[in-house]
Amino acid sequence: MPVRIQYDRLWFNIIGYTLIGFFALLCILPFVMVITGSFTPQELILQEGYRLVPSAFTLEAYQILFGSADKLLRAYGVSIVVTVVGTSIGLFLTAMTAYVLNCQDFKYRNHFSFYFYFTTLFSGGLVPWYIMIVKYLDLKNNLLALIVPLLLNVFYILIMRSFVSAIPEAIKESAKIDGAGDFTIFFRLILPLLQSALATIGLFIALNYWNDWFNSMLFMDNEKLYSLQYFLYQILSKLEFMSAAIAQAGISTPTMPTDAYKMAMTLVATGPTILLYPFVQRYFVKGITIGAVKG
Repeated sequence: MPVRIQYDRLWFNIIGYTLIGFFALLCILPFVMVITGSFTPQELILQEGYRLVPSAFTLEAYQILFGSADKLLRAYGVSIVVTVVGTSIGLFLTAMTAYVLNCQDFKYRNHFSFYFYFTTLFSGGLVPWYIMIVKYLDLKNNLLALIVPLLLNVFYILIMRSFVSAIPEAIKESAKIDGAGDFTIFFRLILPLLQSALATIGLFIALNYWNDWFNSMLFMDNEKLYSLQYFLYQILSKLEFMSAAIAQAGISTPTMPTDAYKMAMTLVATGPTILLYPFVQRYFVKGITIGAVKG
């Protein structure tokens, strides 16, 4: 009987790892095609499409991308500063808001919960929001205009609140008996127990900041304050405009590498995300699965 069990387990492992490897390969192939596509001449992309092993290689897309290396590095710096500062402050505010909304002795917690939930159903619209940021907060051409609008997300607050509610109430009650205040309880007891949730929500918030380009388009006129995503978007828009103008004028010139540039832009923009994810992966997986099954 043990031999039979070992034999079945061996076949189960073989089949399981084969399927997992196959699906992992399917996930990797699109990224490989992005890499090869960034080195493929535009003419070949138009003729043959994207291929794993193109018949010719070129660095034209990267030459355009790194043609303004100083501006690219500056945009990288802006995105890094905004992402780090915004994620740190946003994660702290999200955790503290979730803790307060979960406190049973907070009289108005249901009112505030309804207020947060109401904002997910209705909003003032783009124009009032723009007027508030530019006129009343005076954040035009200010990095705070890239940080403040994304600080709080109601969906993340609700997720964090579910994590906080999973912490036994006895921990907070015992701390209060010992004379600890809410800030002491929050910083010394609650936050250490929310590592998985903080890593999970922190990754979501960081991705929102890193991928944001819309706020730069609305609130930034100074190119020194452009985020990386908006800077790359501007170069792509110029390439597409030049390509369309050349085609309309009927001028015979080499095709602009718009598709290859998109692939190169994807690699440059996703690089930090790929480097960050392995460090938070174990917290991310735990944060997603914790509380899914409660005994």
